[in-house]
Amino acid sequence: MKKASIIVSKDYQIGEVSDTMFGSFVEHMGSVVYNGIYEPDHKTADEHGFRQDVMDLVKELNLSVVRYPGGNFTSGYNWEDGIGPKEQRPIVVDPAWKQIETNQFGLNEFMQWARMIDAEAIMTINLGTRGIEAAKNILEYCNFEGGTKWSDLRKSHGIKDPYKIKTWCLGNELDGEWQIARKTAAQYGELARETAKVMKWIDPSIELVAVGSSARHMPTFPEWDRTVLEYTYEYADMLSLHQYIGVFNRANDTPSYLAMPIEMEKQIEEVIATCDYVKGVKRSNKVMKLSFDEWNVWREPDVEYVPWQTGHPLDWVKFRMEDALVFGSAALSLLRHADRIQIACQSLLVNTEPLILTEKGGKAWRNPTYYPFQHISRFGRGTVLRGIVDSPKYDTPTYTDVPVLDSAVVYNEESGDLTVFAVNRGEEALLLQLDLRDFEGCQFVEHIVMKHERLDAVNTADRPDEIQPAQAGAARVDGGRAETAVDPYSWNVIRFHMSR
Repeated sequence: MKKASIIVSKDYQIGEVSDTMFGSFVEHMGSVVYNGIYEPDHKTADEHGFRQDVMDLVKELNLSVVRYPGGNFTSGYNWEDGIGPKEQRPIVVDPAWKQIETNQFGLNEFMQWARMIDAEAIMTINLGTRGIEAAKNILEYCNFEGGTKWSDLRKSHGIKDPYKIKTWCLGNELDGEWQIARKTAAQYGELARETAKVMKWIDPSIELVAVGSSARHMPTFPEWDRTVLEYTYEYADMLSLHQYIGVFNRANDTPSYLAMPIEMEKQIEEVIATCDYVKGVKRSNKVMKLSFDEWNVWREPDVEYVPWQTGHPLDWVKFRMEDALVFGSAALSLLRHADRIQIACQSLLVNTEPLILTEKGGKAWRNPTYYPFQHISRFGRGTVLRGIVDSPKYDTPTYTDVPVLDSAVVYNEESGDLTVFAVNRGEEALLLQLDLRDFEGCQFVEHIVMKHERLDAVNTADRPDEIQPAQAGAARVDGGRAETAVDPYSWNVIRFHMSR
């Protein structure tokens, strides 16, 4: 059996994991909202129309934040259409996704739903077809106490207290030709700066996310990011990144596909370098944080999209076991940059490249990617440690020296918990040796493993637990060293606890 090892020390720290790293994304896209989280005619729907079977699954994820309402949808959205009496809300076309928007689910419904799952909202404003005035008004509606036009309108809608939404995205992917009202970096940068100024005048407590490049493959990357930051560095608190692994350059073989999170790692490092370059140009003491507010793997959908409907599935896909491994590695890339990434939002929560799948009027079940997210949300809160890793490597036509073992280590000093997250990218088992001598009294808790004999296995409505985690054998701990077997093509969570 091949061996891999990790030396772990309390002194080798990357950074504290922000609570807002455990986020997801709800957009008016396909059946994410309608027939996803909101389906009034469903047998499990509550008095608000929220599907309780979906909500139960969402609550198990322990989400900290949820981004809303888009996405591409935002760049043509009039937020006022989704407030007030439902019978008075307009039915409109949504050109972003070629669908009919009924506006039966809007801002106040989302905020009510988010509070029911105990998550904070990240609100994205329309800087495509709209701008400063609309941004000012929605902020007043959401965060102002009262005595003004928009805050009093909120109260008339039955919401006495302001929402006090902390985080606002200054638009979405406005560098993309697919975006409504696409802009140049200078056009966007100037608009974002002036919008940010007004928003922070109204509510200085908010934090703002400027739009970075939509993807690493964009011809304007990272020049777009540099230009935008030169306009917004003093006003924005974070710069956004987006990545869908496989959507533009799908690998044709498993070893290459499992290595593709390397692209995400490079993207993060290149954006950090760009931010720090502008910091130098500005002679600033401010360190720009990152918001990775759209990230996921991507696979061809299982259902053909029918446009100009409401709630028809779009990019509805049953992820395979190999997708869950790539997803897990992508999540580990985020953890390994906890010093700079402030926010991360998996995209999307339900029915579109999702964590959770539903049938209209039917069942809800977990995609295999659900489990790595749940594990990291549950056990990944603390300080990320810079483990010294020795792993076998492999080459593909695209990548060289790919570590077979992909890993991240999180230590929670308050609870005394130490967690090793690991993906085995190889077809052979590994003997994982852990040097934990810096953690006195270290005791093994559990080894969770997710694997399947077929990498193309999926979860379905009839077989929702085809792929699910299980308990692996106990790790052997002796003198501050631990040893455990890591199965081929597997996702692993190895937990230890420090006795007091």
